[in-house]
Formats: sequence, C-alpha cells, structure tokens
Amino acid sequence: MVKDIPYEELRVFEGRVTAEAGLGKDPVNMPMIRHWCEAMGDTNPAYAGADPVAPPTMLQAWTMGGLSGHEGRASAHDELFALLDGAGYTSVVATDCEQEYVRALRPGDEITFDAVIESVSERKTTKLGTGHFVTTRMDVHAGGELAGTHRFRILKYAPAQRKPKGRRPRPVVNRDNAGFWDGVSGHRLLIQRCGGCGTLRFPWLPGCNACGSPEWDTVEAIGEGTVYSYVVMHHPPFPAFDPPYAVGLVELAEGVRIVSNIVGVPYDKVRIGMPVRLEFLRVDAEVELPVFRGVAGDVG
Repeated sequence: MVKDIPYEELRVFEGRVTAEAGLGKDPVNMPMIRHWCEAMGDTNPAYAGADPVAPPTMLQAWTMGGLSGHEGRASAHDELFALLDGAGYTSVVATDCEQEYVRALRPGDEITFDAVIESVSERKTTKLGTGHFVTTRMDVHAGGELAGTHRFRILKYAPAQRKPKGRRPRPVVNRDNAGFWDGVSGHRLLIQRCGGCGTLRFPWLPGCNACGSPEWDTVEAIGEGTVYSYVVMHHPPFPAFDPPYAVGLVELAEGVRIVSNIVGVPYDKVRIGMPVRLEFLRVDAEVELPVFRGVAGDVG
C-alpha cells in the first residue's frame, strides 16, 4: 500500500551531502578514452594524438565507483530511499541528466567530486506511476579546479496498476504458414521437414534454406524443450499485455527454435537452460497460441 509522505519530511533532504571530496578511482587515461570513443563511434581527432582531451560527455565516467563502490559515502541517499521504499515507492527509473562543462579533462588529471541532493519533488503522477523525482548534483574537479557539473534525476515511484486493454494482435496467416496455424487449432505444434534433404525448419518457409527444395512435409513436435534465451518485457506497455512478462527463445527437442511466452513461473525466475513444456493458451474467442510452461522443480 502506498502512503503519502508529508512533503516537509522530504524537503529536509535537499542540500544534504552524499559525497564530499570523493576520489576518482583512476586518473583520466587514454585506455578509457579509447574504449569510450570506440563504443560511441566518435572519431573526433581531439580525443587522440599528441595532446588529447577526454570527450566532455565522459564527465561522470571518471567518478563512478564500479561494482565495489566508493568508501566513505554519506548516508543521505540511503535514508531518503528507505523513507520512499517504506511508503511504497519501491520502483526506480532514471529520467534524465544534465551536464555543464567548465574545462577540458586531459590524461593524468586526478578527479575529485562533491555530490549533494539538490531537490526532491512533491508527489507527481506519471504514466509509469506515482512518486517523487530526486535530483542529485555532482561537482567534478580536476587538480582542485571545477571541471564540470553533472545533474542526475530519477523517479522513485509506485507502479501504476494497468489493466490490459484491447485484444491481442492477430497472427498473420498466409499460404506459407497456414498449415502451422491449422496445427495449432488442433493442439499440434508442426515443424516443416524438407522433402529433399530432410532438414527441419522453423519458422515455416516456402522452400528449404539448406538445399532449396520446395518439397516438404511436417513432423509434430513432442512439446519438450529448454529456454535458449529470453527477455523480460517491462516497458512500454502494449494493448492486451500486462507487463512484466517473459518472452523466450525456446529450443525444441527436435533442434529448431521458436519464440513464445514462458508461463507458469515468475518472470524473474526464468533461466537459460530451464526445461519447458508446450501447452496451448486461448487468449480470446478467436486466438489460441502455443506457449511454454516452466517445468516444476527445475526453476533455480
């Protein structure tokens, strides 16, 4: 249950220090600059050569603590988040950041930083849900001089309760895959088998991608498989879908793979290699779909 926090209790966090004279774990250096430029596809010659500078947008990178974090961090953020979590605002999403650049950073610069909770908003209602925006300002220094300022804003919120609207999208049925959907209507998962080389293929195609033969027949899948890969859909919402939910790439016992929903287990318990079993889900009066249920006792 979400509770309303008196705004006065939140405003007392404004101006509280979260880091003072924090020390960057590494000085500005060329390997990090090179990795950044390669990842971003930035070929600006100013970031290489005899007298390079660091890309300004790397400002925050020099302050990050990595998996081990920074020692001596103040407790202001933890206290604020505990208050918000306790009131039901348990979800978090980064919304935006702003950076101001004062001077260029060069390899060898030692980085220090100070951070403060700059503002906590009154309660706001967004499409994601209701909560409070928290803005943290970080002043980044090099050699004791201000190099830039980084503002990072998040939303701590209670997710909105969404109800599925509309109906599920209709599968596209054509002359190349009509046999597959006929099989589904009879609770059979049919896989094409090439009449020339015997290769199994899925999804259905008008010809074999191994030998080119247009001849084929079908075999019925036994309905067992494992999760080869998966994603969990959180956002954006789609009509008739209720996130979060797991979408898996399932490798069938026959060796082909199919994309479908993983059901019967919590979305955050789906794992690669998890055994699954075929079943058919009627989503409305017109549409029935093959889905895969996690096998009981095999979820880690």
